Amino acid sequence: MRWYDASNLIVHPGNATDPQVVVEVTPELAGWEYIHFQVRHLEAGETWGFATDGCELALVLLSGIISVESSCGNWPIVGGRENVFAGPPHALYLPRYTTLTVRTDQGCEFAVAWAATNQDHPPRLVNPHDLTVEIRGGDNATRQINSLLPPGFPCGRLVIVEVYTPSGSWSSYPPHKHDVHRVDAAGHVIEADLEEIYYYKINPPDGFAIQRVYTDQHSPLHQVGRPIDAAIVARHNDVVLVPEGYHPVVSAPGYTTYYLNVLAGSAQSLANMDDPRHAWVKDSYTTRDRRVPIY
Repeated sequence: MRWYDASNLIVHPGNATDPQVVVEVTPELAGWEYIHFQVRHLEAGETWGFATDGCELALVLLSGIISVESSCGNWPIVGGRENVFAGPPHALYLPRYTTLTVRTDQGCEFAVAWAATNQDHPPRLVNPHDLTVEIRGGDNATRQINSLLPPGFPCGRLVIVEVYTPSGSWSSYPPHKHDVHRVDAAGHVIEADLEEIYYYKINPPDGFAIQRVYTDQHSPLHQVGRPIDAAIVARHNDVVLVPEGYHPVVSAPGYTTYYLNVLAGSAQSLANMDDPRHAWVKDSYTTRDRRVPIY
């Protein structure tokens, strides 16, 4: 079990040998079991091929349009937004043991995440009209949530959402964690043990966000003498890893922060536990920030 600090909880862009890869996370790099993640940029006319093997996979279009041919179906038009701040997303879910080829005529950028599963589910294209869009929180912790693969989505492990946080505001707040699998007397999951990534886009792109990742006595790493307490500066195209612990975010004044959350673990769930020291904040909100929804 590794030590985590601010230096190894962040993955910066440009560290892969494949020129299409903007940023990449592997289980070996992250020190966890499930989540593989890449952001890929394809120029006009380029392709990308992949075989999912024993993993389920999701593509999220960040910008541009792609076509996808696969062993379980073809989708000639996926995507369409100019960038993540300009409109809602398209996503494509593909099951394990699928081969696929992605093509683009005009160039694109997409995120791709995959995780091992022992379940089989049908492929599914998620269009903007399929999304659940939620305005969560209040006051200066108001944010927009786009649920692409929410809890209850027909898949094995993956959960994927987009979050928009206005200038100077907080999200993932009050701080919450999901690093122990717990069920109630009826067998309902009340906290799942989940790995999580935060993939950041900032508007304008020279801005930044700050994310704190920290554990307390409720987290397994804390209990074995390997606590986390890190404050991380996240910039455009950075990935922050959340192996355990609470993980709030604040967006720098003047900049809108977007992040793509990918989670996988003990359940296809977002069941979590608020930091009991800060949970009271939920009951103190009096307004909603008029800057959200972002579009």
